[in-house]
Amino acid sequence: MNKILKIKKILIIAAIIAIILFILMLILFPPSRGRITNNNHAEVCEKTFLDINGTKLGMIIKGSKADNPVLLFMGGGPGIPEYWMEYEYPTGIDEYFTVCYLCYRGTALSYDPDLPLETITSEQMILDAAEVTDYLRERFDQDKIYLIGHSFGTTIALNLASEYPEKYEAYIAMGMSVDKIRSERKAYHYMLEQYKKEGNKKMISEMEQYYDLFSDESLEPDMSCEKMHSYFAKTRDKAMHENGVGTLHNMESVITGIFFPTLKMTDFTQKERLNIWKGKSFVSKAEISSGNFKAVDVTKQLDIPFYVLAGKYDMTTDYDLQKEYFKLVQADIKGFYTFENSAHSPLFEEPEKAKDILIKDVINKENDLADNF
Repeated sequence: MNKILKIKKILIIAAIIAIILFILMLILFPPSRGRITNNNHAEVCEKTFLDINGTKLGMIIKGSKADNPVLLFMGGGPGIPEYWMEYEYPTGIDEYFTVCYLCYRGTALSYDPDLPLETITSEQMILDAAEVTDYLRERFDQDKIYLIGHSFGTTIALNLASEYPEKYEAYIAMGMSVDKIRSERKAYHYMLEQYKKEGNKKMISEMEQYYDLFSDESLEPDMSCEKMHSYFAKTRDKAMHENGVGTLHNMESVITGIFFPTLKMTDFTQKERLNIWKGKSFVSKAEISSGNFKAVDVTKQLDIPFYVLAGKYDMTTDYDLQKEYFKLVQADIKGFYTFENSAHSPLFEEPEKAKDILIKDVINKENDLADNF
């Protein structure tokens, strides 16, 4: 009898644990049909897939009115869809623009494990985005559209703005990538110094394992070497978010700030949410993720208005380097805007200020709200 009671007790405990785990799974990874949230009854609100240059590209398009100016959003990463940031930190820019959040080839909505890695290059992504630009221009009957790049997306968007000025009204750069190696070196030494001031022996020891990668300013480290991959995978993002210089100034961890929230985004199906992380891992093996981008090698002149949204605490793409490149670029109209309470994503950290800039300066091709140097 005691044996039977013991077995029943074990089964009850196991059932309770199973129920708790099931509830936790529903909370952290809720099922959904992946329909795009449309609480404001927007005229354009859809998930679209286009066959572009040998692959299927996914994108989300949202706009309160179909005749609003169109804004093509080239997100960061590559891997995490920019739409997730709008979902998690709503800005309301789709009230003034019809916004297209494009997922790069091989990532998120565009994930395809059979896509040859050799086709995942900057050059190909530029061509893809140019095709999507033409699709948007034709579909919404607009001769020119607006272009915004965030982080990695600025490496693609700057090329688009330089090569195809006839397609764009203006280019807005946010968290602008300028010189990958110089930026990473500055960030590394800053974070190491912060840990030394705090007396954080664990992180000092972890950071110093990679000291040789950034110690000699006369040498350019191999961004594709195994040790650099280890630094990025194990230490860099953790250190940036602990020091308030990462994705958001107040985001403390990639796991709690990005990973878990993306799994809960019900505008994507469960499969699409898993594909975010499958795609991020997939494209990390491609050449696109290891090169040393230098904005000056692309252009020092733009034939369209040029705007930069820069977070004061940004070291993912160094704030001072963004200002340095902005001053170098020749453009008839340009404006640089410092966000005092932001790091790498000022549109999502200080949305009201960013919307003011977009509505009053960018659309009107002015720079009245820009910083005075």
